Amino acid sequence: MADNEDTTRRGTMEEIVALCKRRGFIFPSSEIYGGLSSAWDYGPLGVELKNRLERFWWREMTQLHDGIVGLDASILMHPKVWEASGHVESFADLMVEDTVTNERFRWDHLSDEQRESKTSPAGNPLSEPKAFNLMFDTHLGPVKDTGSVVYLRPETAQGIYVNFKNVVQTSRVRIPFGIAQVGKAFRNEIVTKNFVFRTCEFEQMEMQYFVHPSEDEKWFEFWKEQRMSYYSKLGIRPERLRFQQHGPDELAHYAKDAYDIEFEFPFGWRELEGIHNRTDFDLRRHSEFSGKDLRYLDDTNNERYLPYIIETSAGLTRSVLMALSDAYEDQEVGENDRRVVLKFHPEIAPVTVGVFPLVKKDGLSELAQEIERKLRRRFSTFYDQSGAIGRRYRRQDEIGTPFCLTIDYETKENQTVTLRFRDSMEQIRVPVSELSNRLEEEIENYTRS
Repeated sequence: MADNEDTTRRGTMEEIVALCKRRGFIFPSSEIYGGLSSAWDYGPLGVELKNRLERFWWREMTQLHDGIVGLDASILMHPKVWEASGHVESFADLMVEDTVTNERFRWDHLSDEQRESKTSPAGNPLSEPKAFNLMFDTHLGPVKDTGSVVYLRPETAQGIYVNFKNVVQTSRVRIPFGIAQVGKAFRNEIVTKNFVFRTCEFEQMEMQYFVHPSEDEKWFEFWKEQRMSYYSKLGIRPERLRFQQHGPDELAHYAKDAYDIEFEFPFGWRELEGIHNRTDFDLRRHSEFSGKDLRYLDDTNNERYLPYIIETSAGLTRSVLMALSDAYEDQEVGENDRRVVLKFHPEIAPVTVGVFPLVKKDGLSELAQEIERKLRRRFSTFYDQSGAIGRRYRRQDEIGTPFCLTIDYETKENQTVTLRFRDSMEQIRVPVSELSNRLEEEIENYTRS
């Protein structure tokens, strides 16, 4: 059945959160102890979805692009890194507190009326705004003193900048080139909300592209186009994506120009990824604070210069929520019948193929298990022989499995199986000998119906 506004409904935030808990995508952290605000654990399906999104991004940014190499920098770095980057001095939000309930708010998230009257959303008096640094600090070594203070990194980008010279010297890369990294970052957010959208612990997928200063605008436009097309490859609905340029008063201290790619989440349009022209700010600051010359030498014309940096920075955990929000559909599939389905692109679906024997007896279970064992070498599979076949299909629809195979009596006679497609619910017969190739072709040519 074709999607239309009368029969298909998007999921609310509450429905998505409930499905994630029910089906093992995402659990509250430390739930048996009452949970921990702003912390979430990725269950069996959630970790597969997150890992597949990461691999999809990594392949897109490194394998499919010339001149982009990878890095995995440490979470703990020399504290001077964060002085040079400006985080110690200026990485803060203005915070106010409800003097009655002690609830805290970001000053810039309050309405003009609330700021003018200095009252909270509950109507209570607010404290005076004060700067709240978002970095988590800890101590390195056995003695707790000011000399042992280090920070949990609030972003992964600085690990790339301080390794710029190492990468140039060891990888024989030439400008323009990029360094990609996926890793955890930590921000002591005043307010966390909307499930995994804003949390204190999160994962970033960042790529820093180093260019000649005279070509920064050309490469900035190039990466804007590349990053938007990436989401099309993921199968994300184009009408739920848009660019949002930062105004002059919104630009970060390091940025010459900046755009966000925003996605329409159930709670509204929010930032998904940032594309920034960071100029030579970062390399210049690290050169000044470290005393090391971080200029790039172009040996073709003996020119030395500090490259400009075009940054693409996406949240991995935020991308998980995007994928869930975009994929969730509540559909009418017949008279007085509905189904919940997650229409993931097959490349990121936690399970690629569900394999079912029609019944447990007459050797069909053994035959189905044999087929499933062969397929698992190339695909993520799930075997299920419990319940009516229709219920098994619906369970797989709800976790986003794009293909299901049913092994029946005809399989024993002519070595064919029923291949069922999640999006259209169409069913066809396919020879067992052609299954792997057919599935790979379907994944390669996938378009959402």
